[in-house]
Parts: sequence; C-alpha cells; structure tokens
Amino acid sequence: MTEPGQTDDYSISDHIDALIEHVGKGIADFCICDTGEVTPEFVRKYNKMGSDIVEQDFGKLSGKGMKIIQKDMSMIKGEFIRHNPDVIASAIIELICDDLKYKEKQNDTQYVLLNSRLQNQKKKEKVHTNAKKTKKHIERKAEKKNDRTLHRSKFSEKYKDRVKAIRQSEQTTAKNRQMAQEAEKIEKRNNQKK
Repeated sequence: MTEPGQTDDYSISDHIDALIEHVGKGIADFCICDTGEVTPEFVRKYNKMGSDIVEQDFGKLSGKGMKIIQKDMSMIKGEFIRHNPDVIASAIIELICDDLKYKEKQNDTQYVLLNSRLQNQKKKEKVHTNAKKTKKHIERKAEKKNDRTLHRSKFSEKYKDRVKAIRQSEQTTAKNRQMAQEAEKIEKRNNQKK
C-alpha cells in the first residue's frame, strides 16, 4: 500500500527509482513483488486513510536490470494488510540457495541448512494454501446452498412468472378443497341434527 504524503500514486518502479535516486544504481538485483489478492473492504479502509494499492508495472521493471519475483505475500493481521514474513523469508532463502547451487556449493553446510528450512517452509505454505482453497470451497458451497438462484434451470428462469402463477393456482385450489371439506362437515352436522 502507498503511504499518504510520501509515496502517493507510486508504482513498483517508482519505489525502485526512489531507492536508486537515494542510494545509487546497483543497490538491488531482485525485487519481490506481492501479487496476492486483497479483499476490497480492506482496500476501502486504506483508501479512506489516503493509501492505495501499489501499481504493479512489471513492464517498466524489466528495463531496470532487476530480477522480478512475484509471490502471494498478502495476509490480514487484525485490521491491517501485511506482508507475510514467512513467505518473504522463504523467497530470500530460495534466492540464496539458487545462488549457492550456481556456485556449486550444494554440499556446503550453509546450503544444506537453508535448503532444509526452505523445504519445510514450502510444505507449510502448501498446507496453508490448501486450507485457504478448502475454506473458499466451503464458503462457495454454502453461498450456493443459500442462494437458490444459482440452482435454477434456464427453464425456471424463462418461465418463472408462469411457475409462480401455477403455484398460486395450486395454493388456491388447495384452499378451496379445504373450504369445501369444511362445508361438507358442517352440512353433515346440520343434517344429523335434523
């Protein structure tokens, strides 16, 4: 999210340009960008405070000689949108492990430890992602169950007025039958009294 009065309307490339302007070229070789979906209700809260989502202008980043790493890092913590520190850490560890592999140091103790931690983190992320998917699936299923319009056929949509009229007619007929039965009972009682 942008910071009001500091990074208004900044895109990812604007943030990197600001870093280069203050520190100089060559400050960063990689840029980890958040590609996670943010719930609109939280975005509106930030908008009210003068913040907005940072624009992802990946096209401009490619010309800066930087490797772009896109990760779903968004998480909600209390009332705020935050970057998931575990996901960021695993992205950085993965970069280090790839670099050590490139330098043919796969047998180095540092590589083995980092790679082990990375594999454990990936397992946790997979479990978390699967849990998210399951939760979304259950929510969608509940919505479909509650929203009967999702279960209507094309026929029922096209002829819903007719179906409604038929149902009303059936209800009226049922009421008329009930009234006729009651009338018969009353007539029988009257005949028995005579």
